[in-house]
Amino acid sequence: MPPVTDETLRETMDRRAREEPGRVFLRFQDRSWTFGEIDALVNRVANGLLARGLRPGDRVALMLPSHPDHLIAILALAKVGLVRVPINTAFKGASLQHPFDAFSPRALIADAPYREVLDEVRTRVEQTIWRGPGEDGFASLLAHADASPPKVAPKADDIVALTPSSGTTGAPKGVIKSDRTMRAGPMGTLMLTGAQPGDVFLLWESLHHGAGVAVVIAAVLGKLTLAMVEKFSASLFWDHCRQYGVTHIHYLGGVLPMLLKQPPRPDDRDHKVRIAWGGGCPPEVWDPFVQRFGVEMREGYGLSEMITFVTVNPKGPKFSVGLPLSYFDVMLADDEGKEVPVGQPGEIRVRARVPGLHFLGYFRNEEATRNAMAGEWFCSGDLAKRDEQGFLYFAGRKKDTVRRRGINISAWEVERVIGEHEAVAECALVGVPSELGDEELKLFVRVAEGKALAPAELVAWCKPRMPHFQVPRYVALIDEFPKTPTQRIRKNELSRSVQGVWDAERSQ
Repeated sequence: MPPVTDETLRETMDRRAREEPGRVFLRFQDRSWTFGEIDALVNRVANGLLARGLRPGDRVALMLPSHPDHLIAILALAKVGLVRVPINTAFKGASLQHPFDAFSPRALIADAPYREVLDEVRTRVEQTIWRGPGEDGFASLLAHADASPPKVAPKADDIVALTPSSGTTGAPKGVIKSDRTMRAGPMGTLMLTGAQPGDVFLLWESLHHGAGVAVVIAAVLGKLTLAMVEKFSASLFWDHCRQYGVTHIHYLGGVLPMLLKQPPRPDDRDHKVRIAWGGGCPPEVWDPFVQRFGVEMREGYGLSEMITFVTVNPKGPKFSVGLPLSYFDVMLADDEGKEVPVGQPGEIRVRARVPGLHFLGYFRNEEATRNAMAGEWFCSGDLAKRDEQGFLYFAGRKKDTVRRRGINISAWEVERVIGEHEAVAECALVGVPSELGDEELKLFVRVAEGKALAPAELVAWCKPRMPHFQVPRYVALIDEFPKTPTQRIRKNELSRSVQGVWDAERSQ
């Protein structure tokens, strides 16, 4: 791996604008922007924010849709060392209040349609800059007179963002990110993908999540072109790839199964995509996806608290998340913190080998920061196995288990099997209280479009395919799952009530 140098994202952007201003950086709908054009807009916004009295180190919340303006705002904050506080555009009520309570931003840049939901919290910031028709706030920043590089700039280890932890099991915590850590993950992306200048990445990820921002930074570092869409759409995904000449696609969570469950089309291989890269491809999806769409699969592993990728597998064995980047040591630990034998699952623990790339902590949450560490090691809460050659294989979340009649059951293992059913678009397993003590298994299922599925039929299908103790007792059909921006299901928001829910024991 190349070293993570002291050249900041700001300095790289300034150099790109000087050396290759005509390179196409972004395509959105029917328009293209060169790097020079984007950089000039970024400078205008950055200089406009400084003119409003903001200074390096001030926290600025962004609540914007997936649009070039959002990308420009992100890069503008990075240029002058303003600390980005991303806000999920779906938030409302308590979930929206949390980042304002926890991170105390000084300013807010928000889309005008969110004005009503923001009414209760925007009084907590000194200034709100609105974007949208009839609003002159963000428009005035884009039109600021000074398009030259701003006079202030961050250093490599200055804090530039508070990115949310995954939030699948509780309120997201603000992970402290420096300019250096924000660049290191995208360097892993470039290694994993083998992307070359001029390659085209489809940018479907929400920009209020670290995965989307990492794709943007990878494009700056690697001289790539971004093909940006407003949101992920399984039905339009390959049409977007064809439209923009996409060469690399990124996946997370349930993205690949959703694509695979779209109706087959004669043009499924009519595209320029060479590489599908990401994390979390179910083993049973791997070969069917490759055979149907004609792409090469490349997996890695990363986590919000460190960088986008800690391990990558550009050329290793199938299903593996690869080997650690040279920036990190990785060990697989048992409950006592000892290395587990080859082939046994252990918790992924990560230690930086490079100064500045360690876990920088959770903002204003010293207790959570301490609890996440075991000496020098960050404890991920994720499980993996290691083979004889040292390659790692993801094995689910340590805490995503249900204890049923004395047996610990991996929700990930159950979901993998049930996800193979042709009528199951998505599923999630949780534990619910049992009259026998421990827990019972409750399965949530979103049925695939055009399919029908009865709970009794699904349970009957499960019985020959898994141990009896893994077969769910309760089955609830659901129209849509609450999701994180990376398409992971927020299990903490799924009801544990079994009242009125189909019950295998009562249907016998």
